[in-house]
Amino acid sequence: MILKKLATGCLLAAGISASATTPSDSIKPAFSYKPEFHGTLRARFEQTTEGESAGRFQVRNARLSVGGKIAPILSYFVRADLCDRGKFNMLDAYATFMPSKTWKIVAGQSRIPFSVDASRAVNGYYFTNRSFIGKQVGNRRGIGVKGGFSPTQIPLYVEAGIFNATKIGDHTPWQTKYSYGAKARYTIDEVFVECGFKSEVPDGIRVNHTDACVSWTDGRWLAEAEYVYKHYTNSAFDPCHAYNLMVDYRWPIKTSFFNRMSVQARFDGMSDHSCGEIDEDAGCLVVDDIRRNRLTIGSTISYIREKIHADLRLNYEQYFYPSGEVIPVGDGSKVSLEMILRF
Repeated sequence: MILKKLATGCLLAAGISASATTPSDSIKPAFSYKPEFHGTLRARFEQTTEGESAGRFQVRNARLSVGGKIAPILSYFVRADLCDRGKFNMLDAYATFMPSKTWKIVAGQSRIPFSVDASRAVNGYYFTNRSFIGKQVGNRRGIGVKGGFSPTQIPLYVEAGIFNATKIGDHTPWQTKYSYGAKARYTIDEVFVECGFKSEVPDGIRVNHTDACVSWTDGRWLAEAEYVYKHYTNSAFDPCHAYNLMVDYRWPIKTSFFNRMSVQARFDGMSDHSCGEIDEDAGCLVVDDIRRNRLTIGSTISYIREKIHADLRLNYEQYFYPSGEVIPVGDGSKVSLEMILRF
């Protein structure tokens, strides 16, 4: 009898101990080894409306990404374009160290912190073609390290980094000069104001960029204005002025498939622009883009369900060049129709 009571007591003690040390099923770890995959596909057709009549179909992006948080303070992200107008393009490959809620450090290949429109992911575009700031003037990725800081007391986010001066296609050259980038965003209710600075040495000439942007979002409305001043040291090239003014209005609809409609308008432009590469024969910087302005109007109909987002977008772009300029085929006014799928 005594042995029976002792055995029963031991079993009860074991049960109590097990219940005390077993974690609740509702408590989930802050990390997982399971990766998260996403993709974006952009297929389009464009047709010129002035000059030589020409059209083309493109897979503008077939973009895949994989990322995950493998520890409470460690995460990773890798993204590539399997088809960028027919070519493979490696975009991002970086690790993030987050020692606290206010600090993070990112190391690897990533976007240089600069510009609002140039920092948008392709699934966040409002038009079929990027602004001149987003494509020619402000867009740049680099290999290096950057840090982000977001204080808990005020709605401010600051990011800054140092990167190789060489292009991302080759990580082997030793660097004697580096590129830098920094931006700061302050948010007040529906408005945020962002300013930034970027300095590059693409081909022996240091090029400095200064950026300012204000953006307002209220319900169905988005309005945004951004300006970039690009300065070439030693007066190697005339400064470039680029600007982007845009507005977007959206509203819900009920159809058998689509559930949102939106209209967009944009006016952007830039003066003569050089990427900073030197023409050895001419002994001066290459003129990559001649000055121009553009008016874009468009409409987008969307299907949005949980983790799937699809857009069908129609845009018309009217270009304005100085009188007498020879316009390359495709750089003039055009109509574009695009389908975007994000999953």
